[in-house]
Amino acid sequence: MKIYLSKPGIFSAAGKNAQDFWASLIKGDQSGIKRYETFSGSTFFAARIDENTLTPSSGRFDMKIIRIEEAALRQIEDSIEKAKEKYGEKRIAVCVGSCDNGTEFSLAGHKKYFENGAFPEDYSIEMQGADYVSTFISEKYSLSGSVCTFSTACSSSAGAIIKAAELIKSGICDAAVAGGIDIASDTTLDGFASLEAISEKITNPFSKNRSGITLGDGAAFFVLSKEPLDNSFPAITLLGYGESCDAHHMTSPDPSGTGAKKAIEKALANAKITPEKVDYVNLHGTGTKFNDSMEAIAINAVFGNRKVPCSTTKPITGHTLGAAGALELAICQLAITENRGKTAPTLPPQIWDGVFDNDMPKLNFASKNSNLSDNKIKICLSNSFAFGGANACLVIGLETE
Repeated sequence: MKIYLSKPGIFSAAGKNAQDFWASLIKGDQSGIKRYETFSGSTFFAARIDENTLTPSSGRFDMKIIRIEEAALRQIEDSIEKAKEKYGEKRIAVCVGSCDNGTEFSLAGHKKYFENGAFPEDYSIEMQGADYVSTFISEKYSLSGSVCTFSTACSSSAGAIIKAAELIKSGICDAAVAGGIDIASDTTLDGFASLEAISEKITNPFSKNRSGITLGDGAAFFVLSKEPLDNSFPAITLLGYGESCDAHHMTSPDPSGTGAKKAIEKALANAKITPEKVDYVNLHGTGTKFNDSMEAIAINAVFGNRKVPCSTTKPITGHTLGAAGALELAICQLAITENRGKTAPTLPPQIWDGVFDNDMPKLNFASKNSNLSDNKIKICLSNSFAFGGANACLVIGLETE
């Protein structure tokens, strides 16, 4: 069974819709990343969305994460309504990846508790429920199919998209609203700083000089369905997916790249394609020492001498954690749709200092000067490698006409 993806709904510091987002990626525009001070007094670079650009949400709990989520969802409301008309509200599932449990209300509520000995009257523990990012969608659009939330750190929304496809293939539903949403809250920034994982400068992935991640806000959503919902949009299908769990360490990946390699190989096998068919790889590329090294090893092991064009887009979007899998799948989708009919395709360039780390395999990074005149971008692969070795890989492609 084929699984079709609708156009993406995107909202991030790098762009508030697909068109602006793609333009930022191609330019290598890092202006969405700025330095912020957290409640602890520490300062970090982060790709945060300006709250002045957000409007109050229609949710029961109006907080930044829901305002961002709704801004992305508005862009695919026509696809959601078409799915409801075609299949009925009971046959549409919701699958969302996220790692933030209402930190905005949590911090404010606990501050009042420590000051007054009681939580504010309007505070509810439900605000911090992991399910609310998914429950919000089902309530907003009156969907009564399965509602699932996934929190596997950086692979959360990739896992959500995989589960949405499996629900459709199993016959449990006919369509699903799937994607991810996360924010670089003060709690998240200070938490990653305690792991010594945040770069003092904007992240510099795969460089010999890399020193950590740059976090960011972001959301990306699709409607997945067993039939295309919009004939005016190119027919993009989820060709395959693969998951693995190496469980090497609580926060560090397996340095051998074995778990990442397994996820990529499973995705290609599930898609029934060979590595030679892949036109672009969106790397997980966090800018940390061990992630970049093991991913380069895994890519080299799978693709060998065939130097597939690749890049990590986190120096532009920031690492959006639970939303990263969906946001980067949207990048792959745009790489296909925005290059249709072009004789010289353009890919998101690798933004880094260009200093190769000779301790790991060299990859074929896309650049602003990449010559892709002989390539057609039809099949793309997206990697998501999370804490605990929760690895996920997605493959999408343009349906042959």
